[in-house]
Amino acid sequence: MAKKNYKKLEEQLTLKKKNIWEVWDDKTKKEAFSFAEGYKEFLNQAKTEREATRAGILIAKQNGFKNIAEVKNLKFGDKVYYAHRNRSLILATIGKEKISNGFRFIMSHIDSPHLDLKVTPLYEEENLAFFKTHYYGGIKKYQWPTIALALHGVVYLAGGKEMEINIGEDINDPVFMITDLLPHLDRPTGPGGEIRKREVQGEDLNLLIGSIPVNEKNVKEKVKLAVLEYLFNKYGIKEDDFASAELEAVPCEKARDLGFDRSLICAYGHDDSICSFAAIKALADSKNNEITKICVWIDREEIGSEGATGAQSIFIENFIANLLELSGEEGKIKNVYAAFSNAKAISADVCAGVDPDYKDVFDLRSAPRLGAGAVMEKYTGAGGKVHTSEASAKFVREIKDILNKNKNIIYQVSGNLGAKVDLGGGGTIAMFMANRDMDIVDMGVPLFNMHAPLEIASKADLYCAYLGYKAFFEN
Repeated sequence: MAKKNYKKLEEQLTLKKKNIWEVWDDKTKKEAFSFAEGYKEFLNQAKTEREATRAGILIAKQNGFKNIAEVKNLKFGDKVYYAHRNRSLILATIGKEKISNGFRFIMSHIDSPHLDLKVTPLYEEENLAFFKTHYYGGIKKYQWPTIALALHGVVYLAGGKEMEINIGEDINDPVFMITDLLPHLDRPTGPGGEIRKREVQGEDLNLLIGSIPVNEKNVKEKVKLAVLEYLFNKYGIKEDDFASAELEAVPCEKARDLGFDRSLICAYGHDDSICSFAAIKALADSKNNEITKICVWIDREEIGSEGATGAQSIFIENFIANLLELSGEEGKIKNVYAAFSNAKAISADVCAGVDPDYKDVFDLRSAPRLGAGAVMEKYTGAGGKVHTSEASAKFVREIKDILNKNKNIIYQVSGNLGAKVDLGGGGTIAMFMANRDMDIVDMGVPLFNMHAPLEIASKADLYCAYLGYKAFFEN
């Protein structure tokens, strides 16, 4: 009896994660680096939901998509987009099949953790002017003091005039900063003499914005008035107008290559701009086929997907109803939900890569690695799979079979962000689309520093996500 070749059997039967840079040829590596340049440009011009929507519309128009409001009917090959309240975006390419028979659907989110100004933010203390903020999304508060911040957003003035604000991105702009206590004084002691560090609280996240007072003895808050005078002269803003404003403080850093080999990208907003960019480019570059293809950029994911521009909003149903009617089908709600039920979907969102300095929180057998490809998350949630939609085994197999057709699509399969069962986790928009009776699975890019002011991603994983989304649209 011939001796079994167990080495060969091991290669055939066991799972091994691949390092993309060891698998790709030089041509594919060059393509990945080129793709990353376009992504970095996008990151620098899309730090807020409004800016991302505007940048997405530009990409759509450059690729032949038309505003759906200007279209009277739809046929095979037509491309349309819809911007919802300037904070969410949907693009669709019409296939040959009836839309009610299903479609390919990729949804990502374009909001990232940041600091919002409070409704009455401006105050003066110790002859300094500050803005009070309210943090948005899950952050580690200590990461936000002492970094340079820019102010982005809009203010609606009396009569409805919209005033756009973008201060801190140009090298000649001023920036803003949250202060922190020097280590020499950050040593309060407990009852037993032990040293206890002060913890940064939400109410400590106040932006320092000025220090020169107006030249008037009879004014009580001279620096505050000087700031108001500046804002009124430049933008027409009065203190009362902050209540009708959407102003976000975000890191003013530009997207940069990281590492001697430039294989990584350091930037604000990888979560979830990296998946959003990959998805829209995949749709724009994919070939027309039998099935209608839809790409959705959603707002409000970081705070539960609530609200008119979030994944739980019925504007998605309204868009599908509009597609049905423009394609010659009835836009009744039963047809909308029939289309959802027949759809195949990807929730395009990031996950955590194994950081060598923090291995103890990861299930190292299942956790994803940077540079090992796009990550399919069979389930998310936390603890006992709370707040998750777990993809069916059959659908996971379908997606794996699609990805396996292209040798350059390297991917990993994980769950629960790769964390140990009771050490963390989080949800995505997948569960809200699953509630619409969709087959859906999470698939995105692993990150370091997720939700920090600057996050880290691999150019290889970005390009694999793009290739994977494109394959999904085309199969």
